[in-house]
Amino acid sequence: MPKMKTKSAAKKRFKITATGKVKAQAMGKRHGMIKRSNKFIRDARGTMVLAEPDGRKVIKNFLPNGGGI
Repeated sequence: MPKMKTKSAAKKRFKITATGKVKAQAMGKRHGMIKRSNKFIRDARGTMVLAEPDGRKVIKNFLPNGGGI
């Protein structure tokens, strides 16, 4: 039986908190900032905790071993 592997892309994008929640960057800030409003850019700063169902999907499908922490 092969080992379960963590997705390298998910390792770089998500962190699992001590309580098991998933932290991620805000989406939509990679490019195209000129067309975004200043309010959107301010609000998308920093990290956020994903909603519970989304966090469960990330852990189950992409970070089965805890994301390399």
